[in-house]
Amino acid sequence: MPIENGADLLLRLHALNLIEPERYPHWWRHYGSWWIIPEAILTQQTRFEKVEASVANLIHLGYDTPEKLAAAEQWRVAQAIVPAGFYNQKAVRILSLINGLIETYGDFEHFVAEVSREWLLAHKGVGFESADAILCYGCQRPVMVVDRYTQRLLAALGFEMEEYHDIQAWLTGGIEGEFDRIEAALGLTPELTYAYFHGLIVEYCKDHARRSGMDIAKLSA
Repeated sequence: MPIENGADLLLRLHALNLIEPERYPHWWRHYGSWWIIPEAILTQQTRFEKVEASVANLIHLGYDTPEKLAAAEQWRVAQAIVPAGFYNQKAVRILSLINGLIETYGDFEHFVAEVSREWLLAHKGVGFESADAILCYGCQRPVMVVDRYTQRLLAALGFEMEEYHDIQAWLTGGIEGEFDRIEAALGLTPELTYAYFHGLIVEYCKDHARRSGMDIAKLSA
């Protein structure tokens, strides 16, 4: 049967067992942690293995809480995150976000409860994808993250959309309209459903993206 909406795509991906058991269902290793904030910046234009190496360097330097990272010297942060690329620029943006968190919300717990998408987008270097990643994986909210993989996958399936919010609406509309079916199949809350869905898309595309296009044979079977 053809894929007609986000619910169909989610269930088709779910059947492929793409996510390792220890990462199911939230996928992002630091789900629910303040680390999602710097990681959402670090992951821009790089592979996640490089992000993990950068985070390991920050931890080695003792920057293992938002407060400690906020007090760090910019050059030290930049040096630590060299593996992720664009390290000077990313250091500035990470420190801006972390210091903003401390100044505006006091701590990560209040940030999780009170932060808005608009507040995140007001920070330089935070676009729709980064803001939604922080809301979904850091704040554990029912927000669908859209990335380049998502756009390429949907295009390969015949759904050509250029705008971030059009893609997001296509994905979430099908799920919201059929959440009883999704809940029966997955047994997940809405917030975990969206985290899992994005993770499935990334894992599928990592293995099936080709220079010539996206291989969708497994989804079309």
